[in-house]
Amino acid sequence: MATMESLIGLVNRIQRACTVLGDHGGEGMSLWEALPSVAVVGGQSSGKSSVLESVVGRDFLPRGSGIVTRRPLVLQLHKTEGQSEYAEFLHAPKKRFADFAAVRQEIADETDRITGKSKQISNIPIHLSIYSPNVVNLTLIDLPGLTKVAVEGQPESIVEDIEMMVRSYVEKPNCIILAISPANQDIATSDAIKLAREVDPSGERTFGVLTKLDLMDKGTNALDVLEGRAYRLLHPWVGIVNRSQADINKNVNMMHARQKEREYFESSPEYGHLAHKMGAEFLAKLLSQHLEKVIRQRIPSIIALINKTIDELNAELDRIGRPIGDDGAQLYTILEMCRAFDRVFKEHLDGGRPGGDRIYGVFDHQLPAALKKLPFDRHLSQNNVRKVISEADGYQPHLIAPEQGYRRLIDGSLGYFKGPAEASVDANEIFFGSMKTCEFAMAGKTTVLKFNALFRYFILKELVRKSIAATEELKRFPTLQSDIAAAANEALERFRDESRKTVLRLVEMESSYLTVEFFRKINAESEKNQNATGTNASTPNADRYTDNHLRRIGTNVSAYINLVCDTMRNTIPKAVVHCQVREAKRALLNHFYVQIGRREKEQLGKMLDEDPSLMAKRETLAKRLELYKSARDEIDSVAWK
Repeated sequence: MATMESLIGLVNRIQRACTVLGDHGGEGMSLWEALPSVAVVGGQSSGKSSVLESVVGRDFLPRGSGIVTRRPLVLQLHKTEGQSEYAEFLHAPKKRFADFAAVRQEIADETDRITGKSKQISNIPIHLSIYSPNVVNLTLIDLPGLTKVAVEGQPESIVEDIEMMVRSYVEKPNCIILAISPANQDIATSDAIKLAREVDPSGERTFGVLTKLDLMDKGTNALDVLEGRAYRLLHPWVGIVNRSQADINKNVNMMHARQKEREYFESSPEYGHLAHKMGAEFLAKLLSQHLEKVIRQRIPSIIALINKTIDELNAELDRIGRPIGDDGAQLYTILEMCRAFDRVFKEHLDGGRPGGDRIYGVFDHQLPAALKKLPFDRHLSQNNVRKVISEADGYQPHLIAPEQGYRRLIDGSLGYFKGPAEASVDANEIFFGSMKTCEFAMAGKTTVLKFNALFRYFILKELVRKSIAATEELKRFPTLQSDIAAAANEALERFRDESRKTVLRLVEMESSYLTVEFFRKINAESEKNQNATGTNASTPNADRYTDNHLRRIGTNVSAYINLVCDTMRNTIPKAVVHCQVREAKRALLNHFYVQIGRREKEQLGKMLDEDPSLMAKRETLAKRLELYKSARDEIDSVAWK
């Protein structure tokens, strides 16, 4: 079995480590809260500080009027061999204090460091360890004294603030309450007992201490309290006789004060029969034995909490990402991040995530609507047909059919497919919410081919942005996010340029070679109709500028352009998907992979720069994880010896 010293010493070490990591206790469930501790509670002027000094055997606490204890003092006592006595503070770990007057001053200075010279309070504890042959292994938490009114320089809320701080400790089921009450006051009015009764109605966690027995009025005593008749607790009441103010002024040695206390109880006619269980020395041993017992009882629940917290910390570290190792690990991590992004991007395109359907929406709705907006009606109006035919004939009118006029009308119509505004390919006036169709005119701002290439380009760029935002693994690396986004958008630029060249070639192919069979079929049908009606078809020159003739030419060209529109409606989507969507899905980051393969370790490290707050969080989690693992190992090694 583990010794009392080893168990209490283990708890002391874990509490100190918790405090270093910001786990102060009194602020919700944590490892610090799971560890049993003894909280010293009492009203101002109840003799609380004198009790602690009697337990330690040293005069080391600040004294004064009003609220002297303004921060919790975690007092860890370590019994040592030999005669040397010294103290150490957690905030000054390399400094030993052999002069306990210096300890008193350090407590005051450290309190002021957090609270300032004001009379404010703080829940951040001061950790003080005292090593002495005159103490037992014990940990006590000295809390600010309960008060009923605020004095000058204190906020009005100080009464409530102190009570809330004290409650945050004593409400915990693992807290042992040391309730200090002065014997020269009615126990029914004791602040400490009143609070202990509220948070521990059964009294199983409360130890009652009665101070100032020697200051009671003559003819009175506190036997009803000490023997449990006035207020019963599960644990025995302990009477304490503190040093008098005269002894304090004369700097009476604490060891001498202990001797005087023993003599008081042994010689007292009222308390002589209780002398063996009265005094500060008995109180310290009683608390130490009980604390060791409670620690042993709580070990299974402490280990369960530690294991649960270790699992939670590991899960959180996995979620935010573990630290990256050497350059090999850096390159591997970057490639894994790229693959994760690529998977999400493909899911958007393939339908696993929303967004890819908008590309089809352009093909199915926006492209046909844009084609209908082209100004063929104006181009093939009767006046414009007459003008183009006349200009094509020149000084020598056509003999049979105005072939040059036909070609000019068709070329002019096909020109609308590639349009006059080449630079508008890079226009930004595209609204994804409404996917509005551009207005097309003779001097239009955007051609149908550029319109479609542009829409696909911006949709793909939007999908890149969404994919980066949806890739959980990338969130910890903002620089890598930017690098991948830049590389993906650069690749989309190349794919867009290739797509633009391809669809322009489609139009140029239509202009380069007209479908002759279409016009032969039209002529054959026209002759057939004329023969059926007996119309003379041998004198085309006679009606070459008549309204019917011009109207027929416009109709024929319009029919041919409609044929080309149908072809474009089918071939443009194929070209765009082949050159942009397919390439984006197949090789979006190929060029980026080549680049990162050539980068040095330092450059790779910069790509994996993280948000400083995330790095700080990971460091905190790692330290807490180390603490909990160390605590588990120490408990395992000590608890069952």
